[in-house]
Amino acid sequence: MAVEDTQPLISHLIELRKRLLNCIIAVLVIFLALIYFANDIYHAVASPLINQMPAGASMIATDVASPFFTPIKLTMIVSVFLAVPVILYQVWAFIAPALYRHERKLVMPLLFSSTLLFYVGVAFAYFIVFPLAFGFFAKTAPQGVTIATDITNYLDFVMTLFMAFGVAFEVPVAIVLLCWTGITSPEDLKKKRPYILVGAFVVGMLLTPPDVFSQTLLAIPMYCLFEVGVFFSRYYVGKGRQTEDEEQNTES
Repeated sequence: MAVEDTQPLISHLIELRKRLLNCIIAVLVIFLALIYFANDIYHAVASPLINQMPAGASMIATDVASPFFTPIKLTMIVSVFLAVPVILYQVWAFIAPALYRHERKLVMPLLFSSTLLFYVGVAFAYFIVFPLAFGFFAKTAPQGVTIATDITNYLDFVMTLFMAFGVAFEVPVAIVLLCWTGITSPEDLKKKRPYILVGAFVVGMLLTPPDVFSQTLLAIPMYCLFEVGVFFSRYYVGKGRQTEDEEQNTES
């Protein structure tokens, strides 16, 4: 292989290394700023459950080290969560030179909207779903059963729901991309509404813990977001392929 052939690859690897380091530094800076408040952060995340627990009940730690490591684990997750804008910017800075002009115009709004929708999904889970779900679980506990949730199990549970709702709220972005590339159209999606509704409940079943309540609370917003995506996608139908063909013809 000629030296000239390896130079572009090396330069790309150097650029990738730079972007990854920037992401790691951003996460570490946020983590170091938040580590002192690790217990407070965990209490804030656990408050939807604590507020619904019966009087005298409390969360427990079944592992010796979990009172120390669980809040730190959550703080690291929160650090990554808060660093998402920086991470997405680094991704954008790395891939932007390889994109067409019309693609660059679309990517930035999509990155912004996808980040915002992910945050909205997490907020929806925290402020709406958690109080309803934990209140429901607390009231339906059998008589004589004391609610004492392990702090590590609770963290795993809420992180699963946070991720599920964050990803589910990306539905409008996915639909716009599909219509923009010409893979589908709003008219085709409208015809498939019954299947989409069933699919939303299937996805809710797969992404949430095994209970109908959480599944329904995820499926209904997901279907509503599908309708939002269909509404906005009509402004982007087939524009990706059309603009790409025009640019290729111009270059040739």
